[in-house]
Amino acid sequence: MKVTLERNHLLKSLGHVHRVVERRNTYPILANVLMTASDDGLALRATDLDIEVTETVPAMVGTKGATSVPAHTLYEIVRKLADGSEINLETDGADQMQITSGRSRFFLSCLSADGFPDLKSGEFSHTFSMKASELGELIERTQFAISNEETRYYLNGIFFHTVEEGGKGIYRAVATDGHRLARADMDQPDGAKGMPGIIVPRKTVAEVQKLLDGVDGEVDVEVSDTKIRFTVAGVVLLSKLIEGTFPDYERVTPKNNDKEMKVDKATLATAVDRVSTIASDRGGKAVKLSISDGTLELSVTNPDHGTANEELPVSFEEDGFEIGFNARYLLDIVSQIKTENAIFMFNDSGSPTLVSEDGEARALFVLMPMRV
Repeated sequence: MKVTLERNHLLKSLGHVHRVVERRNTYPILANVLMTASDDGLALRATDLDIEVTETVPAMVGTKGATSVPAHTLYEIVRKLADGSEINLETDGADQMQITSGRSRFFLSCLSADGFPDLKSGEFSHTFSMKASELGELIERTQFAISNEETRYYLNGIFFHTVEEGGKGIYRAVATDGHRLARADMDQPDGAKGMPGIIVPRKTVAEVQKLLDGVDGEVDVEVSDTKIRFTVAGVVLLSKLIEGTFPDYERVTPKNNDKEMKVDKATLATAVDRVSTIASDRGGKAVKLSISDGTLELSVTNPDHGTANEELPVSFEEDGFEIGFNARYLLDIVSQIKTENAIFMFNDSGSPTLVSEDGEARALFVLMPMRV
């Protein structure tokens, strides 16, 4: 194999594919990136057996061929070469690749391309396109609620599915860790109707979010019962899905909360951040909300450090009410509110609270209370 290409093109592509490669691998070839030179250019592929990322880079191909080299090492070499420089990649046999750029020369050990694993895609039942910005927003507004608890593996991702509401098709993303739940909607794309409900793993979600960064166009999505494939600006990401049943989130979404509090979301966020400074991790970073006479009092008590209080104006027309929340969970949700005001709907101090935007919202959040 003999290839010449521009350093910045190669670096950008390696940046996309090398991230899926785990630092520690049982199988040495999984630490490598597969490089295939053909008439189309230089194709790069990397996998961890759950996710596979592929991208083709423009290149002058002198000799066609394929090999695999250590992904992270190659990325670091290319990253440290001069901006805009030309890189020559050449293999003489299957054991070594020579990398030349200016006066720099490196030799990397190779493993045969024949042993590189292929994550078979199979047949996809549904294919559709959506704006990169819309998919990015669905991910951004829900991923913070993905569970890290491996025993409940079916919560370790975002649940994407379609629903019908008011005669209109909706494409919905939901994530929960049992303490908070995040739900975000967009108009159902053409071709998505009737797609199976799928759980996209946390790592895949993170990689897709990085691929979407700065992309203005559309994303092609292909879905089956076991896999999902995203095509973003020439990068193809294929991923296995989490096998399992996502819980019925509608059952834990409050329907009868009738105590409404309207509060400026920026003021609330800064106040919660301030008073939680002295909150104890041992106590779950608890912050108490006391609401009465148009005033919200936030208070934190830490037996080791003392107390903190802050008051802010709110709109609340019910009798006095108290409830406690984990400060970090509360801040996570408030940060996703896009309108000036956040709407809190309470039932009682022991029931889940519903948080939404002021007006017609495309996102909904549920927050479980704490004893304080």
